[in-house]
Amino acid sequence: MRDGLVTAPDYSNRVTRQPRFIVPGQPLHVIQRGNNRTVIFAARADYEVFREWVAAACNRHGCLVHAYVFMTNHVHLLMTPATADGIGAVMQSVGRRYVQYFNRKHDRTGTLWEGRYRATLIDSQQYLLACYRYIELNPVRAGLVADPGEYRWSSYGANALGLLDPLVAPHELFRALGHDDESRMAAYRALFHDALDVRTMSDIRDATNKAWALGRVPEVAALCLNRRAHPLVRGQKRAKRQIAAPANGV
Repeated sequence: MRDGLVTAPDYSNRVTRQPRFIVPGQPLHVIQRGNNRTVIFAARADYEVFREWVAAACNRHGCLVHAYVFMTNHVHLLMTPATADGIGAVMQSVGRRYVQYFNRKHDRTGTLWEGRYRATLIDSQQYLLACYRYIELNPVRAGLVADPGEYRWSSYGANALGLLDPLVAPHELFRALGHDDESRMAAYRALFHDALDVRTMSDIRDATNKAWALGRVPEVAALCLNRRAHPLVRGQKRAKRQIAAPANGV
């Protein structure tokens, strides 16, 4: 821990990697993919079991899930951890348990996941609601449905339609969309009237896949870790000196 900022523990192979930025109380966009894009959900029961186990693990390890989608070969989660190691503990426990279940049920062996999960810290004010939409529109972009409400395995039903989903916990910025549930959901549905712009989608993809920060919040994280939070601008040279960590907490 450095000045209140921590990195998540790495539960996978010991290979040099960029450290994840983890700030308790700050949301992250998390992706876990099937190995070689293999199917990770082959039956309705698989989705149900996975959702149940994620909810249980989040309760146990102090994480909140604001948005999610379970696609055939990958999952997206918008999560806020209460502790430094919460998300890592959730992904480890669910991942191992689910692989055993899936292999046994579908008569297979070997790995199911494409390495460790990917995650990026999110600037709530700038990107949080965009990330909600990015996640819940996944089935639409994939051509599985015409409307996000038609897809069973996402948080859209809870966030936009008021369906009961024990996995979903609204973020405070989602709650601020209205003074009650009906006005909140109406305002949220209205966000889907316009498509996400290409630049925003590209920013979300790049940040998550490359372990960069999404927005301005993690600039302090970079100072604490002596690591850049964003890619260099084209033509920009790397600084030769390390940036000192701030003297006070973040």
